Amino acid sequence: MKRQIAEKSGRDGETRAAFWLRAKGWQILDRRVKTPVGEIDLVARRGKLVAFVEVKWRKRRGELDHAIDEYRLARVAAAVEAVAHRYAQNGEDLRIDVILLAPGAFPRHIANAWQP
Repeated sequence: MKRQIAEKSGRDGETRAAFWLRAKGWQILDRRVKTPVGEIDLVARRGKLVAFVEVKWRKRRGELDHAIDEYRLARVAAAVEAVAHRYAQNGEDLRIDVILLAPGAFPRHIANAWQP
């Protein structure tokens, strides 16, 4: 039961993040992209930039500072490598972003969060 609640919260967070990105001028290209090495929550484009977005939802604002770490970002980066060719066909720039969400907190968008 706890796992299903966490799954639903994660999906709700992804929906909120997608809505927020669209309001900022991004086009959502894909959601929940599964690869053999992991999942990418959102793929978004704005102009010549394609962002692979990891979304983290926490119950409390104070937990956001610890929601993402290098290990999780490395997994996202591996998933991006597996599928980047599908989304960047015209020489777009690629990056990995993170969006942190919690009730009562403004979304925190960390652009270019992964730089190996």
